[in-house]
Amino acid sequence: MPDVVAVTGATGFIGTHLVTALTGMGYHVKALSRQYRARIEGTEWIKGDLADKAALIHLVKNVDVVIHCAGLVRGNSYGVFKDANVEGTKNLVHAIEQQGHAPRLIFISSLAAREPHLSWYAKSKYQAEQVFASASGQLNWSIIRPTAVYGPGDKELSPLFKATKAGILPITGNAESKFGLIYVADLVQAIILCITSPNVIKKIYELDDGTPGGYDRYKIKQIAEQVWGHKVRIIPAPILLMKGIAKINLFLSEMFNYLPMLTPGKVRELNHHDWVCNNVHFIEDTGWRPKTRLKEGLEKAILS
Repeated sequence: MPDVVAVTGATGFIGTHLVTALTGMGYHVKALSRQYRARIEGTEWIKGDLADKAALIHLVKNVDVVIHCAGLVRGNSYGVFKDANVEGTKNLVHAIEQQGHAPRLIFISSLAAREPHLSWYAKSKYQAEQVFASASGQLNWSIIRPTAVYGPGDKELSPLFKATKAGILPITGNAESKFGLIYVADLVQAIILCITSPNVIKKIYELDDGTPGGYDRYKIKQIAEQVWGHKVRIIPAPILLMKGIAKINLFLSEMFNYLPMLTPGKVRELNHHDWVCNNVHFIEDTGWRPKTRLKEGLEKAILS
């Protein structure tokens, strides 16, 4: 078993669960953080970010595996996303290529990269993937594109799931749109399997929980009613209204200097008709099987 794993994005939602799982399995983790953090058993914190080239060299020195989870999901221009997601990835790859050996590299991208024309974020994640594809032939990389990830500590989907407990399902996008979901523990298991699986090198995988045909608003409503034991009412947000709010939000973000989540590009992502994955190739290459679908994960997903 490899001894040392470097993790970017270690303090984020996915990264926090990943570091806990890795240290629990006996790995030593070198974790990147913008703030100084106390050393805890199994984890060494490196202060810095993806723009800090010296910190990145320290992070990847003498490691067996690098897991790149860091990424910007909020922004008010393509340039903001490019600096964080593309240039930051270039900095990381450059730091790795300076080492005397090439560690295994696992990049946690996004299913949005499948449709780079939809948003600045999607374009930046796709271009970050291309950094690996064009890197040195000695770089042993694997890319995972998870669909929407949920679970304890998630701040994006948990408000939606909490609303279903209160009896409403506020949702936007096309009523016929299909999407996948993946529970964070299943994603973490998939990432860890990439560390030791020999057949995943230089491949891109799209992962969800394997629900046939994915989910739609009506399936979410049905599952929530089964779990909570009461009726759930769908509250649709018209797409034209969401587009208008997104434009206003983008304008205000430039005035008041904040990074918005809801932008016109995000609305296009939400309105896209197909965010369902096919897990077959990853299952064949690793033996991975997702254990948690929404019916089992809904209650745990609203835990803060």
